[in-house]
Amino acid sequence: MEIEWRRLRADQLRERAKEDAIVIVPVGSLEQHGPHLPVEIDSLLGETVALRTARLAAAIEKVVVLPMMWTGLSEHHMSFGGTITLDFQTFFNTIRCVCESVVRHGFRRIVLLNGHGGNENALRVCADELSPKLEVPIVHFTYWYAAEKSIAALLERQANLWHACEAETSMCMALRPELVAEDRIRLAEANRTPDVADLVGKGVYRWRSLASQSSTGVYGYPSAASREKGEKLLDAISRDLAEKICSKELWALPWR
Repeated sequence: MEIEWRRLRADQLRERAKEDAIVIVPVGSLEQHGPHLPVEIDSLLGETVALRTARLAAAIEKVVVLPMMWTGLSEHHMSFGGTITLDFQTFFNTIRCVCESVVRHGFRRIVLLNGHGGNENALRVCADELSPKLEVPIVHFTYWYAAEKSIAALLERQANLWHACEAETSMCMALRPELVAEDRIRLAEANRTPDVADLVGKGVYRWRSLASQSSTGVYGYPSAASREKGEKLLDAISRDLAEKICSKELWALPWR
């Protein structure tokens, strides 16, 4: 069964709404990813995860995936070049308009599936603001948190997915190996400055550009990446997210 919104006719989508299909809205970014990866990584990986998750979930639920929202909140990457960023109000209004359109067509379950760390806080605010206003439950996933245990079990040098790192480089190798400049991976790893939490403890937040944290625009260890690891990561992440999205308890839980 077709799961991509853009490939379906309007009458087919009206039917999916009557069937109470889950609508997945993948949200990514267009930003620098160090000396060895293209700027589309978060959108490429986020859309792939959304589609693979939906194909697995479709065995249990009706699911439709909207096209990837390819830009997000990436001000912290701007100093490296190659980055397109939105301000929060534009980002929020775009998400609002998409969700309003979906609800006006009769869909009642929405998943905001995030593929970029800079969108995390904003998407939670979107879910908090829009759920009561649109009177539908809106679920927010950032995929590397939703599949944290599975990801950690497959990585050698990191506890989770970071930025242009072992995980993202591996998954790009699996999907689009020609986009990985493997001869430049050696340029990617550099000393990093401490996190705020390392110096003053947890529970404190301070905005910082990525350039203030890493001279290469990379956070992690891409030298540990491999194509095989990338395939395993994509499979594990999609399985975890499909299980969560199809959880009866998730959608049955009282929310107002």
